[in-house]
Amino acid sequence: MAEFIYPDARLIAGVDEVGRGPLVGAVVTAAVILDPARPIVGLADSKKLSEKRRLALFDEIKEKALAWSLGRAEPEEIDRLNILHATMLAMQRAVAGLPLTPDYVLIDGNRCPALPMPSMAVVKGDSLVAEISAASILAKVSRDREMAELDAIFPQYGFAQHKGYPTAQHLAMLTTHGATPHHRRSFAPVRNALLDAEVRQLTAETAQ
Repeated sequence: MAEFIYPDARLIAGVDEVGRGPLVGAVVTAAVILDPARPIVGLADSKKLSEKRRLALFDEIKEKALAWSLGRAEPEEIDRLNILHATMLAMQRAVAGLPLTPDYVLIDGNRCPALPMPSMAVVKGDSLVAEISAASILAKVSRDREMAELDAIFPQYGFAQHKGYPTAQHLAMLTTHGATPHHRRSFAPVRNALLDAEVRQLTAETAQ
């Protein structure tokens, strides 16, 4: 991991999100305070780890961290607030859910949500800051599991494979089957699929 100059603080939480780009499901965030006395080997950006490695680290982080918490914003909140503001809300919820109050919070990306303690945004933080890497792993594994659960309810969409991202398969299924209650209606492909479905219904009614 490249060198990162940590702020002068005792309890530092790292925060990351997963799920800004998908068309379906919540945006999931995590906040983690690591224990310096119990180091975790191999922390890295969750996207750069194999699924097997992520799952092993997921359990190790939950066992060894001083504190961890998940936050989320649901599709309705994303539609109402927009994805950026919903992500900030989910990050606030993750930090608020920590059983220990951090002195300082490091956020992956280029902006911080409003928090009651000092914070700093760290671009590429999931590769530079162990706490943010840990948060990215907790958030990704948690969200991937939610997509697997959704896949069991709506198997035709392939959520377990594409995790809700706008792949060709997902877009084709949206066109064929329309949107589920879990889709983000403010996202253009979903909005367009809903409009197409309305047009088809009106055309069918007119033809009768």
